[in-house]
Amino acid sequence: MSVRTPSASRADLVADTALALLAERGMRGLTHRAVDEAAGLPQGSTSNVARTRQALLELAVRRHAEREARVLALEEMPDPRGGRDALAEGLALAVHRSLTGGRELLIARYELALEASRRPELRAFYDATGAVFKEQLAAMLTAVGSTDPARHVLSLVAWADGLMFSCAAGSFSAEVPSLEEVRKGLRELLTGMLGT
Repeated sequence: MSVRTPSASRADLVADTALALLAERGMRGLTHRAVDEAAGLPQGSTSNVARTRQALLELAVRRHAEREARVLALEEMPDPRGGRDALAEGLALAVHRSLTGGRELLIARYELALEASRRPELRAFYDATGAVFKEQLAAMLTAVGSTDPARHVLSLVAWADGLMFSCAAGSFSAEVPSLEEVRKGLRELLTGMLGT
């Protein structure tokens, strides 16, 4: 399972391996020893990077946010001042990329989110890493005319998260929608929120 890349730091290797283990084995399969073994590291290496389970989970959350940001590539989206269609296009590309090339990351995110619901100290860390994305989304929605961006961010995230969960781990896991289907759903949602 080693996820070693030539340029990866030891912390990145540990975090990437932790994410892979979460996706493959779930939270119970994530131990310091399992990370060492899966990453091909000497025993105790993960403990040197992340001494406690909380530190290992925080490392995984931080790395997950970095990797998911690359998958979503918000900085590559069309300028939302181009209107709703531009925003729908950019968001559709991001969601579809997650569905087709980021399934492991999605499943790891669900494992981390569930664990955060049981660990207040992880919840605070998890929420802080997601705040940046919500702020960016609020700015995009404001640019296309939202008069209530906080509420609209919640609706948009709930729609996208619901779609991604259903297609990665839920009852539609064998039916990934096409880019056009995702785009159409986003256009319908944005029209419903923002009016015609």
